Amino acid sequence: MVTKADQLARGNAFDPDCPTRVVLDRIGDKWTVLVIGALGDGPLRFTELRHRVGGVAPKVLTQTLRAMERDGLLTRTVFAQVPPRVDYALTELGVSLGGPIAVLTDWAEAHVGRIVAARDEFEAQGA
Repeated sequence: MVTKADQLARGNAFDPDCPTRVVLDRIGDKWTVLVIGALGDGPLRFTELRHRVGGVAPKVLTQTLRAMERDGLLTRTVFAQVPPRVDYALTELGVSLGGPIAVLTDWAEAHVGRIVAARDEFEAQGA
């Protein structure tokens, strides 16, 4: 049941002043989507995460991870050992985003052929 407090705390993505748009920017970022998917099976170290995501520059991955940590989607755990070890793991909030992202990823994988064909046809028409 949705409480009054829940209703008041809920954003409105169609309101240009609503911070929901910032959230949509975060979860609409391809690196965020891929990090959520990669961490879905459990914590990973930076190098493991970078390898699993593929094609992301270390600087971009670091920026993405910091933004996701700031937004409460993942945690960064530093272990005091030599060499230093850092693990990244999804928070409960990050895990809750995994389902919707999995649905979108599945849709994208199922329809990529049609999208590419439509783009090719559009460009062939000289538009």
